Amino acid sequence: MAVAPQWEVMNLVNLQDVSLAYGPLVLLDKVSFGVDSEDRIGVVGRNGGGKSTLISVLAGITTPDSGRVVHNRGLRVGFLHQRDDFPDTTVGDFVLGDRAEHEWAGDARTRDVLRGLLGGWDLDQPMSGLSGGERRRSGLARLLIDDHDLIVLDEPTNHLDIEGIAWLAEHLNARSEALVVVTHDRWFLDAVTTRTWEVGRGTVERYEGGYAAYVLAKAERERQAAATEERRQNLMRKELAWLRRGAPARTSKPKFRVEAANQLIEDEPPPRDTVELVRFASSRLGKTVVDLKDVVVSVPDRVLLDHLTWQLGPGDRIGLVGVNGAGKSTLLRVLAEEQRPDSGTVRIGRTVRLAHLSQNVTELDPTERPLKVVMDVREHVTIGKRDYTASQMLERFGFRGDRQWTPIGDLSGGERRRLQLLRLLMDEPNVLFLDEPTNDLDIETLTELEDLLDGWPGSLVLVTHDRYFLERITDHVMALMGDGSLVLLPGGVDEYLRRRAEVTGRGAVPVAASEAASDGAVGPEPTVSAAERRAAQKEMQRVERRMDRIGKREGELHELMAEAADDYARLADLDAEAKTLATEREALEEVWLEQAEFVED
Repeated sequence: MAVAPQWEVMNLVNLQDVSLAYGPLVLLDKVSFGVDSEDRIGVVGRNGGGKSTLISVLAGITTPDSGRVVHNRGLRVGFLHQRDDFPDTTVGDFVLGDRAEHEWAGDARTRDVLRGLLGGWDLDQPMSGLSGGERRRSGLARLLIDDHDLIVLDEPTNHLDIEGIAWLAEHLNARSEALVVVTHDRWFLDAVTTRTWEVGRGTVERYEGGYAAYVLAKAERERQAAATEERRQNLMRKELAWLRRGAPARTSKPKFRVEAANQLIEDEPPPRDTVELVRFASSRLGKTVVDLKDVVVSVPDRVLLDHLTWQLGPGDRIGLVGVNGAGKSTLLRVLAEEQRPDSGTVRIGRTVRLAHLSQNVTELDPTERPLKVVMDVREHVTIGKRDYTASQMLERFGFRGDRQWTPIGDLSGGERRRLQLLRLLMDEPNVLFLDEPTNDLDIETLTELEDLLDGWPGSLVLVTHDRYFLERITDHVMALMGDGSLVLLPGGVDEYLRRRAEVTGRGAVPVAASEAASDGAVGPEPTVSAAERRAAQKEMQRVERRMDRIGKREGELHELMAEAADDYARLADLDAEAKTLATEREALEEVWLEQAEFVED
């Protein structure tokens, strides 16, 4: 009887004792590892630590100083650079090459890529007329249309919005090729990778699992290393004490306890005490933060904000999402009174100390030093209940040692943006508007920023395509849906993506103007895919978990209200929280019912 062939895992690339340095900076120091055909690897580490260099060596683009890089015979590698050269041609010619229209229009993968990355584009437009982000999307589309054995991507989520990132994750998960990706987008890492490489100090540490598993495994490694070091230090102290006290003391047997935290996150409190922060923010801000009333803002071809009335309250943490061009940055400028609306009023509270990090920050004097420009704002800052010096804050933002005295003109674009963000925080604002603050920040700096904002009491409006950062930092998600309205999304980003899918469907395949007439030959796509059903089920589970937490909190509130029967101020606060939870629960119930219908379709 013939045995059915089984899928065999193949080794695609091997690195053996590879080293590479630029002057005194050693990026790779005798590293050895391999990539197999089933690997899906996320590469993380500090900016400048060697991530891009590693994958360039892996792909055979950069030659190491020593060691061997061995590719499987005939290996087809697709590599997305952070910076590519683009020919002077049309988008269609660049992305599709010499494929005839009937060839690519009949290919499901090609249509999916064009919908996901270039939806609504004219393929006859010249590449020279595209922005940097649009060129990156074109380069990614060209790569994904072709067949490869190994796909290597360097920051593929840059210049993609939340919808584009979600599409890319789904697309890559449907492909069979091996994948190595460098990205700071932690949600994307969890969505597409099953192994993690951490690059730094010339080494490559390997972990099983995506980003969440990597964080837990790294914490466990560090805990074990700390326990080992503590035991060593204890033994040294014991030996030193024995030598000092001499022979008479040898009969004493001091005991040294080493406590190991086997459960790393058991009983770990939430990252921030929302109730405490709101109370503190209210005392600093009063009742009025920013009020918009009947605000209208338009551009020549459409209305961005259509008679918008909205209040930003003390302690509110709002994540703002929407398609590119929907008016997110415009809304931040209106809130900050940097742009006057066409009509309507903007009222800002008298106690507001506002800081706005826009996408276009003012350049600092290139001859100045980071420590000097931060100390010019303030030498000490209090965030939450902790005090920091200017130097300590710089260190938390990645400026260590001599880097605090490096001329600003010698810093990278990402470092200068970090410096601008730090100067805003040093001014101790009580209202923050952040427009894409995560651009060019590595994961370690992002976690430091999140830690700082956890204890920061004030009102916050955040615009970012970094879904992990948005969900981590904010308490509520609101969306500009493109029709001039601003809506609250109890279901968060998942609800936004679902609403957008309902509005846009699966999108149209872009075509050249000369080929538009033949586009109707492509049949319609199914309205509900298996992936969409799974997404709806996942949303229902998330809603159920949130409703369970609300139910527990409501029970606690009822007990507290009974205890505070004579404290009318306390009772009013508890009653207000209970009403807010009830409103949220009702909204969640509607979301659950909508998702249930979606699953049953």
